[in-house]
Amino acid sequence: MESATLILLAAALITGFSKFSVGGMGMLIVPVLMLAYPGPEALGILVPIYILADLIAVFIYRRAVNWTVLLRLLPLQMFGMGVGAWFLAGMLLLGIWLDHHDATFMRHPLTANAVGLAAGVISMTASAAGPMLSLYMMEQRLEKQSYVSTRAWLFLVIDLAKVPLLYKLGFLNAETTLLGLQSVPAMLVGGLIGYLLLRKMQFQQFKWLIRTVSAIAAVKIFLF
Repeated sequence: MESATLILLAAALITGFSKFSVGGMGMLIVPVLMLAYPGPEALGILVPIYILADLIAVFIYRRAVNWTVLLRLLPLQMFGMGVGAWFLAGMLLLGIWLDHHDATFMRHPLTANAVGLAAGVISMTASAAGPMLSLYMMEQRLEKQSYVSTRAWLFLVIDLAKVPLLYKLGFLNAETTLLGLQSVPAMLVGGLIGYLLLRKMQFQQFKWLIRTVSAIAAVKIFLF
């Protein structure tokens, strides 16, 4: 078996475990997959796996979802995604405009300060989105199954919203989708491990596992 295939299966295994247990492991999944598929192509491979895993989790725990927490998060989450898309489009248009105009203001120290600050905030919050949501939902005093179900619904909406953009950019296509679907057996194995672990864990152990995963994510942000 080729090394790229083994890496893909490892990423899918971690995905399944994450989706059916504590979540927040995206910061591990993406770097693992990028060992074999560097660049945005990794996102095109992962999104179909994420969506399928979320759909399975939503179905299994369909009676455990906490609609109150979900509906509190979704509206502004979608608004935030829209703002992010608008900001990205604006930056692309600015780049085109600067091709034909003087760009001296881009070399001003204040511009450097503003861009540096924005890049730091965006990179930090984007990388920490999964762990941040996990910590928030943990504090809503949800049961374990309700936590997994509500989180799965939330990320299902996020991942489905990414599909049109990734498709237009060419990162999501028949090839990347097929690669993702080939790893489904590994994702199911990881999901089964996460499901069985979730059933056996006490709630306090569950909370501390979420905190541990979030702490690992924080360390990765600062060191890598």
